[in-house]
Amino acid sequence: MSDEHRDTDDSSEKTPSRMSRSPQKSSKRPKTAPVKVTLLDGSAYETGVEKLCKGQALLDMVCEHLNLLEKDYFGLTFSDTESHKNWLDPSKEIKKQIRMGPWHFSFAVKFYPPDPSQLIEDITRYYLCLQLREDILSGRLPCSFVTHALLGSYAVQAELGDYDPEEHGPDYISEFRFAPNQTRELEERVMELHRTYRGMSPAEAEINFLENAKKLSMYGVDLHHAKDSEGIDIMLGVCASGLLIYRDRLRINRFAWPKILKISYKRSNFYIKIRPGEYEQFESTIGFKLPNHRASKRLWKVCIEHHTFFSLHILLLIIISVHNACKVNLCLQQGVSEV
Repeated sequence: MSDEHRDTDDSSEKTPSRMSRSPQKSSKRPKTAPVKVTLLDGSAYETGVEKLCKGQALLDMVCEHLNLLEKDYFGLTFSDTESHKNWLDPSKEIKKQIRMGPWHFSFAVKFYPPDPSQLIEDITRYYLCLQLREDILSGRLPCSFVTHALLGSYAVQAELGDYDPEEHGPDYISEFRFAPNQTRELEERVMELHRTYRGMSPAEAEINFLENAKKLSMYGVDLHHAKDSEGIDIMLGVCASGLLIYRDRLRINRFAWPKILKISYKRSNFYIKIRPGEYEQFESTIGFKLPNHRASKRLWKVCIEHHTFFSLHILLLIIISVHNACKVNLCLQQGVSEV
């Protein structure tokens, strides 16, 4: 404790020459660091930020560059020394989250809206489509042949517009990638569907894409490797509705956010406290084993952020719904009084 206060009286011993140089130190400009952000269309956004800059400032710069107003759904990711994906915390300084340079990030969807039709702007839906196309290509969002063809055809319509036999050659689809293992059979089916979409605008194609993508079982699920209490390998999935448990790619349990009372971790152990069921008297705690402490903390943070974001999102929708209902009632009452 005493070490924290040893320097408090040093100023009285300083010579005038030292005192005269102190204003020069405070006049130095803040140091900047180069930043590169890979965007969802594969292009790069390069800029410079102050080294004391917080994550939110950089995210705001990227969203402004993209003319994106509904930025709450998005975030910036970076890879740590073990090549694990981490979300940049907007409330903390960047340099405290990334120990070593260079500062490379990826712009990505962090919170997948359960109902994309509630998004206000077309450009927000456009970037969500780009994210989902990447999820499908990487295998994070598994699809059947039929769904691959349907989503692929909407993606082609959004980018190329109506099929034109004079403009589009016999293999015009082959330049697009919309499945991890793309086959000629799939490409032919995509072309068949694309030719039926005459008159469909790019915005309409993106809406149709999202309406079908949101129905996929792994839509918006962030997976984490873990073991259950018996040491069996499982995957924990975090999404808008809660925490999901998978074994051998099959979902075996689901805990909705309202049912979870507490989320915690200790070293490599991750815990959730569950509300008692209809025929249960006491709360229960379920534990999982993560690969290490960092993985456990990373999962805890993702759960907290999702729980907070979607709880507020649902509350906002309720407020808007009540507000609209009150407006309708008021209009009806005014109409009756005028009659």
